[in-house]
Amino acid sequence: MTGYAAVVLAGGAARRMGGVDKPARPVGGRPMLHRVLAAVADADQRIVVGPSGPVPDGVRTTREEPPGGGPVAAIAAGLALLDPGTTTVALLAADLPLLTAAAVTELRRALDAPARTTSHDPAAERASAPTPGGSTVALACYVDGDGRRQQLCAVWRLPALRAALDRLAATRGGTLDGAPVRGLLTGVAVREVSWSGSGPPPWFDCDTDEDVRRAEERSR
Repeated sequence: MTGYAAVVLAGGAARRMGGVDKPARPVGGRPMLHRVLAAVADADQRIVVGPSGPVPDGVRTTREEPPGGGPVAAIAAGLALLDPGTTTVALLAADLPLLTAAAVTELRRALDAPARTTSHDPAAERASAPTPGGSTVALACYVDGDGRRQQLCAVWRLPALRAALDRLAATRGGTLDGAPVRGLLTGVAVREVSWSGSGPPPWFDCDTDEDVRRAEERSR
């Protein structure tokens, strides 16, 4: 046991795709959900939250409360299944068909990287920059070229994520129903990671049929 787990969020209405089971849509001959699960095949535990259909052996499934309660409620449901020895958790959307094991490994390394780097590579410096006040980094997540944090392509320290859920619930009268994922980041030390690998960005998600077509092209 390494203390590393993965929670994959497979809910959502997929309105821009006509309400289809988006994670089940194939890219490169495999459902998007299965491609994401393959990227975290080395996790001690893999948990899918939401309607999932068949999943690989060893993968557990659950639903958020209430059903359709949004991604933060889904995160809480996934964490409820984790073993006591879990220390870090990859938090991933199910519609990231271009995610790779190497990309997740980079996030895990960034989470534990020293506060500073002597590298003159701007991407590396951004990935390992010290956090405000020298705080312990709570999560590492990718940022795109415009500086937007990819909050569902991230790795968290589990105690920090649980604390963030509790704080957010307290501001909403004890409920996480409909809460935004960005609300978890309030007051949290974040390490932003720029993708430095080859190939397409791992956070590319599929919200439309055109996105699926582009993912198919990029997966070849």
